Amino acid sequence: MSFPKLDVLLSPVEFESLPGRDLSATCCVVFDVLRATSTMTVALANGATGILPCGTIDEAVAARAADPNLLLAGERGGLRITAEISGSMGFDLGNSPREMITETVSGRQLAMTTTNGTRALKACAGARRVWLGCFLNLSALGQTIRDYRPEQLLLVCAGTGENSALEDVLGAGAICDFLWNDLGQAASDAARLARDHYCNSRDQLLEIASQAANARRLLGIAGLAKDVAFCFERDAYPFVGEMGADGWVTV
Repeated sequence: MSFPKLDVLLSPVEFESLPGRDLSATCCVVFDVLRATSTMTVALANGATGILPCGTIDEAVAARAADPNLLLAGERGGLRITAEISGSMGFDLGNSPREMITETVSGRQLAMTTTNGTRALKACAGARRVWLGCFLNLSALGQTIRDYRPEQLLLVCAGTGENSALEDVLGAGAICDFLWNDLGQAASDAARLARDHYCNSRDQLLEIASQAANARRLLGIAGLAKDVAFCFERDAYPFVGEMGADGWVTV
């Protein structure tokens, strides 16, 4: 089966099928704009030496048991995982990029589990390259992809729950737009759709994204409301995190 050179997976049901697909010639970018890939990008920017995406809470707790120096980070329902939720221990950090301050994460490794973002990353484990995508590193990401010249590029929208998430589609669309002169002639319909969404929204990006389900939920939580605008600060960080074959995300 042949695949488009530039493709976008718009929902979780699509990325859940990736482990059965040969990704050896494919480079993946995972977008969980609100908030996992944004949060990981900030943690790496502020000195975290590695982040282990975990699909489940139990997996993260087991990683901590194997290495007591690991910081545990993650959320369920948008909120930091408590001992009641994990059944064992409260997590050190939630999934807010504003928590990932230098004083907390510099020189540390994190095990992180989120509702969708870490699952999406793990689903891409067989790919040639797996990069973190978000608005915070958009231009650096686009240039990294352009320099690498992938045989196939798959943009994976992590979504929210079992549904697609507008903010992830906008992020994927922004990268499609960045790369359109390079890859647009070999783009899938989903890539064209994502790019159109972004191009129609870019002049009011934060305003439009703030109407999406994920953003509305965060905006309704006093301690997390500022995360929405933070995650839409474009090009705040000039580097791209990447998940290696060992499953760790590093710079």
